[in-house]
Amino acid sequence: MFRKLKNVGPGAMVAAAFIGPGTVTTATIAGSSHGFTLLWAIVFSIVATYLLQEMSARLGVVGRMGVGEAIRKKIDNKVLKVLASFLVIGAILIGNAAYEAGNITGAVLGFGDYGRGLSDFPINPLVLAIGLFVFLLLYSGKYKVIERFLIVTVSVMGLVFLFSAILLKPDLGQIFKAIFIPTLPKGSLLMVIGLIGTTVVPYNLFLHASSVKQRWSGSEHLPASRSDTLISVVLGGIITMAILVTSAVAFEGNNQAVNKFSDLSVQLSPALGSWSSHFISLGFLAAGLSSSITAALAAAFATSEILGWEHNLKGKKFRMTWLFVLLIGIIFSSLGFKPTRLILFSQVTNGLLLPIVALFLLWIMNDKGIMSQNANSKWANILGIIVIGIAAVLGIKGVLSGVNFF
Repeated sequence: MFRKLKNVGPGAMVAAAFIGPGTVTTATIAGSSHGFTLLWAIVFSIVATYLLQEMSARLGVVGRMGVGEAIRKKIDNKVLKVLASFLVIGAILIGNAAYEAGNITGAVLGFGDYGRGLSDFPINPLVLAIGLFVFLLLYSGKYKVIERFLIVTVSVMGLVFLFSAILLKPDLGQIFKAIFIPTLPKGSLLMVIGLIGTTVVPYNLFLHASSVKQRWSGSEHLPASRSDTLISVVLGGIITMAILVTSAVAFEGNNQAVNKFSDLSVQLSPALGSWSSHFISLGFLAAGLSSSITAALAAAFATSEILGWEHNLKGKKFRMTWLFVLLIGIIFSSLGFKPTRLILFSQVTNGLLLPIVALFLLWIMNDKGIMSQNANSKWANILGIIVIGIAAVLGIKGVLSGVNFF
């Protein structure tokens, strides 16, 4: 078991990516609104995420290609290649740049009361400090350093939210019932889609395949890659479940409005005392920092690969790509500007990209010329098709929400 934990790395980057401020907020609202009842949706998202991320990691380990690189090399038709490039750049590059402001703002929330006075400055110094930290970490170009830092942030989030859930002494019988007996309370459908959509995200497919290439090479490393993916995705899912459970117990499923993280810390104060705000702040800081790093990194991998640029961590164009995402995040966060149209545009493109990339990934994983004996099995294909069907439903929802706005 200890050997398997030592292999944790690229998978932890995926977990760090999907447990951002958005996931924390979504799970918190789901728990406060519907109690434990939507835990089954998180379990489903864990299974779906593992299926897709295992394929993505296998492509990186055996095929020695990232998803963007595979798209560029596998698609011969120039029109389809241009369309694929547009979707990837729209969803991953522009989308992550728009979301980066929320990631940085989430990290700033982690400073709690200490950061309130600084918000009066024209530019919040904490935004600049977080941006500088992310810049220095990514500019180092040292994969091991980035990987280890993200493992630490996932561990911190795990300790914070699991500890919070345990201290509140939830009803284990109700938790297991909610996990194994799916129910759909009135008005909860969009929340279910939100819980799944914040976990099964297209940019993680690009990030994972590209990151495992930095760590492993050859089919002999597949067992290590699979255990890394399984441990990390399950741990990430458990953390999300712990957030929902914490909120469900704290608010007793009374549908109380949760507008900011301090609402949750107030509800936790009977169990955690004066440390409640510091505890929750630490969780938000870890979530915001990890997502700030992975969003920029995933955008650089995806864009560099789809456009055929050099995509090593120290490449000039690679660095310019993640720097663009980071700068947009810093500017929007500093000005308090909410890039609504950019976010909705990325929502539309992400909605289109997720099922398309998942379907493409399934196609690649059945190509024995690339995957040889490590091509998909019959059951992997069946389960993959089911996940793609769910991804298509999520995609349609994302597209419609964006179209309705425009």
